[in-house]
Amino acid sequence: MDELSALESWAGALLSQLSPAARRAALRDIGRELTRSQRTRIAQQRNPDGSAYEKRKPRPKHLRDKAGRIKRAAMFAKLRQARFLRAETDAQGLAIGFAGRVARVARIHQFGESDRIAPGGPQYTYPARVLLGFTDADREMIRDLLLKHIAP
Repeated sequence: MDELSALESWAGALLSQLSPAARRAALRDIGRELTRSQRTRIAQQRNPDGSAYEKRKPRPKHLRDKAGRIKRAAMFAKLRQARFLRAETDAQGLAIGFAGRVARVARIHQFGESDRIAPGGPQYTYPARVLLGFTDADREMIRDLLLKHIAP
């Protein structure tokens, strides 16, 4: 059983005790805090287990390239924006994911899939960089928020 199924079975039993409105409110609070923690972790370039993301592959220097022009900024800066990383809640559940065209980029990096570097360009297998996942702190936060909503 993976960690998402274990969390779902544990939290589902607690959430079933709440009314639909209270369940929606609890899931909204959890979704807000969980997206905030995911954004922070992506900004820190960390996998959920605490290890650092694998660095970008160094590009070969070409004669026409200007020296020092390789992008050295943090990866996934735009992916963690609120318009792309979204949480959707209703009385039935909570879903956190990427919206729009960036969902494809996120999926490729999340699972370490292959993709073309540029249209018509060479194929490259990206290393797995886990964008969405649960840390120990996330599990504790979810537990605390659930208990706060169940026992006011």
